[in-house]
Amino acid sequence: MTAKPAPGSNEAQAMLQGLYAEMAPQHLYPLWEVLHALVTPTPRSSVQPHLWHYDGARAHLLRAGDLISAEQAERRVLILENPGLPGSSAVTTSLYAGLQLILPGEVAPCHRHTQCALRFAMEGDGAFTALDGEKAIMRPFDLVLTPNWQWHDHGNTSGKPMIWLDGLDIPTVRHFAASFAEHLPDGAMAHHETAPPGDTSARYGRNLRPFGGTAAARRPTALPLFHYPYAEWRDSLAAMARSDAPDPHLGHALEFVNPADGGPVMPTIAAHVRLLPKGFATRPRQATDAAVFVVVEGSGTARVGEQAFALAPRDLLVVPSWESLSIEAESELVLFGYSDAAAQQKLGLWREARL
Repeated sequence: MTAKPAPGSNEAQAMLQGLYAEMAPQHLYPLWEVLHALVTPTPRSSVQPHLWHYDGARAHLLRAGDLISAEQAERRVLILENPGLPGSSAVTTSLYAGLQLILPGEVAPCHRHTQCALRFAMEGDGAFTALDGEKAIMRPFDLVLTPNWQWHDHGNTSGKPMIWLDGLDIPTVRHFAASFAEHLPDGAMAHHETAPPGDTSARYGRNLRPFGGTAAARRPTALPLFHYPYAEWRDSLAAMARSDAPDPHLGHALEFVNPADGGPVMPTIAAHVRLLPKGFATRPRQATDAAVFVVVEGSGTARVGEQAFALAPRDLLVVPSWESLSIEAESELVLFGYSDAAAQQKLGLWREARL
């Protein structure tokens, strides 16, 4: 019988390499060579912290508006692609972000898809997103949802351009290879009207809902509310700031919730807002959910890991998973953020560390 080579010897290593070469054509590979990279002690991500200045992106988007119509493009959007994920059309490993433009008189055709989406209005007043035939009239810093597999179109009946941030779970759906999409039959651009604007907010937006089983319950029971106006959430944030001390790591923070179950607004995406008083600096905090932030009001500095970013109104910042984040407010600072926390919490993966 041939003696076994001593583990770790040159002979053993040579024999292992020979074994690997024999296994590779059968698509078999040794876990022990890669386990340290697959099961890491703390999260590792290719996502890089990055800041997009709104004014520069806006200028490019308006130029695109002169060259391609909303109908031609289907969605006239500039993708905010993370520099650490080239070619992915992703802002994080699980999320997508883009800036969409609708010019006066335009309609972005109606469609539906398995991806969940949110729209956060950046500028303009009076354009709309219609969900299953009900219009939400969009004003700056309103949050509008288009959940999984619900018909939606966009239009602008105002006299000025409308721009909003699109946040979707495209990379998550791509990971599961579960993407489906449809357009209305016969090439119809817009869904027929099923309810007047604001109908859903009146039925579901005041801690009330139509009594179970009645004809008045028009919206899906699991996700009834889809419009969260700035005027309302900003007032709630201000009321919180008047009565409570800011959290040391978050400032004053409120999460948008689904009124049906009190959980995140969509199955894969959570959204929240923060207010930091002038001169307030948060303590560093880490969380496993990668997040995208929009500066709604004010100015300040965000420190993500070892990098510092100057924040100005409407700028957009991406924070990778498990990167330390601290924020200092030069003036009263209001932020909107969305992340993949909703999915992580369902999967038992979400963690935070308050430093």
